[in-house]
Order: sequence, then structure tokens, then C-alpha cells
Amino acid sequence: MSEDAKIIGSFEQVDFSDFGMSDVTAKIDTGAFTGAFHCTKLQEIDGENGKVLRFSPFDHPEIEIETSEYVIKQVKSSNGESQRRYFVETHIRVQGKQYKILLSLADRSEMKWSVLIGRRFLELNDFLVDVRMSNQYGDAGKDTA
Repeated sequence: MSEDAKIIGSFEQVDFSDFGMSDVTAKIDTGAFTGAFHCTKLQEIDGENGKVLRFSPFDHPEIEIETSEYVIKQVKSSNGESQRRYFVETHIRVQGKQYKILLSLADRSEMKWSVLIGRRFLELNDFLVDVRMSNQYGDAGKDTA
């Protein structure tokens, strides 16, 4: 543990300025290697200079983001299933400071949390998770089951 380590709760309010999204509740998931970001209308299309990835962040079909800077990787989920996923590097603001983050893009509408932040980001940016901070953002961290 570094003396400069930053403490983060189980849930954090974050901003994604590249996507025009602010005050998003993200679940800090130390079981996940990378982060995940909910989007819809996810498709790879032919652009003027090659392939382009187009998607709408969260459930905002009126917003369409296009990028030629993405990678495709196979990801194994917690249940052992392997999926082909698109990954983009973007910016995230956590506790008032901006960082780069690599996120997989997927339709997470059936999932409880729209954004997961995985341990790769936490390690690279010297964050420590304190689960006692989980209710810092009201009911966001409470399990309703």
C-alpha cells in the first residue's frame, strides 16, 4: 500500500465527460478485472477511414458516440461464459480528479449496475476500497433484495 493511496467506497459518484454523463453511480467491483459501461445501439460500422464503433451511452438513444479507437477482446464472465466485447479508453472523474479508464461496452440493461469499475483501474491509480463507505451516496449502495 502506498502512502498516496486514495480511499474509495463500494459505490462512487463519477462523471464521464467524454460521453456527457455526470453524477453516475458506479459500483466498485474488485472481482472484475476491467470496468464495464452500459450502452445501447452498439454497432461496428464502416466509416470514411475504416471501421468505427457507434453506441449510445446508458439509455440515451438521442446521443450517439462514434470512435475509431477501440479494441475487441474475448471476456469471460463470472459464470464462465466467453463473450466478444468492445473496449474503449475514455476519461472518468472520481472524487474530483480525472483519470483514463479502459471500459468494456455492453448492454447492461438486465444488470443491477450500469457502470462497474474493476481492479485494473483501482491498481493503476492507487485506490483502496473501504466497504464502510458504501452508503456515502444515499441508498445507492444498499441491497434491496
